[in-house]
Amino acid sequence: MIDVATLVEQARQGRPRAVARLISLVENAAPQLREAMAALAPYTGRAYTVGLTGSPGVGKSTSTSALVSAYRRLGKRVGVLAVDPSSPFSGGALLGDRVRMQDHATDPEVFIRSMATRGHLGGLSWAAPQALRVLDAAGCDVILVETVGVGQSEVEVAAQADTTVVLLAPGMGDGIQAAKAGILEIGDLFVVNKADRDGADATARELNHMLGLGEAREAGDWRPPIVKTVAARGEGVDEVVEALEKHRAWLEEHGELAARRRRRAADEVEAIALAALRARIGDLHGDRHLVTLAERVVAGELDPYGAADELVAGLTRG
Repeated sequence: MIDVATLVEQARQGRPRAVARLISLVENAAPQLREAMAALAPYTGRAYTVGLTGSPGVGKSTSTSALVSAYRRLGKRVGVLAVDPSSPFSGGALLGDRVRMQDHATDPEVFIRSMATRGHLGGLSWAAPQALRVLDAAGCDVILVETVGVGQSEVEVAAQADTTVVLLAPGMGDGIQAAKAGILEIGDLFVVNKADRDGADATARELNHMLGLGEAREAGDWRPPIVKTVAARGEGVDEVVEALEKHRAWLEEHGELAARRRRRAADEVEAIALAALRARIGDLHGDRHLVTLAERVVAGELDPYGAADELVAGLTRG
């Protein structure tokens, strides 16, 4: 038996084992999850969440580790949620707790957790919102969410973060490719990593040009800055933290931080409600009822909207 109240209290004290067990409840959709989320709710809403995204090979893990070091120098407690691709055999995260972050493994003020996508597209695990709540309630001042590098479908991180950092690197694709991938729209801050390589200045110029195309910002609107770094040597990382703090201040000044968090909560509630409805459909009707409706649609006896209405009507009667 799992004592949820004790786990929550220990997590609030910053005990890594309790935090890990709560996140495991989230990942496994355990029966105690609802109780745990209710107990954690009063202690959430304090952490600043930063999402890091970008194509594979741009240095997301190295940049995340460098940011952890920078925030620890400022005395912040840091949580890291590193979303990895799933093993086709075990369903777990392929990379485990990131090798590149082992410098922080013994720091009690840093909690690092790898989560598997388990087939979920968009660069994040389906359990990420609840895992972020656990880290928030555990007293993390800053939570860094590093997404799996999945290219053009990796824009979901913007919905889970207060600030989204998009990483690029010389030779990893031009500004047009970035525009096609949809990441220009989600970035609050752009980082050109591996800036000691040839082509870094050209990448930054091209990115700046792409950001300016069709720009229709009003006075006071946020314009995403571009910062060059060499994360492996820690160069430029303090400038990234400075830019993040400026964006956070802008979000708070313009009421956008609260608005983003409301949208995030609405999406989370909707996802949970839809999952519950799907489960209820299965409980009330079973797969056979859906098959019968589908057969009637194929036969032309019923249109899809009518079939959906009949399904919903069955839920309300239930």
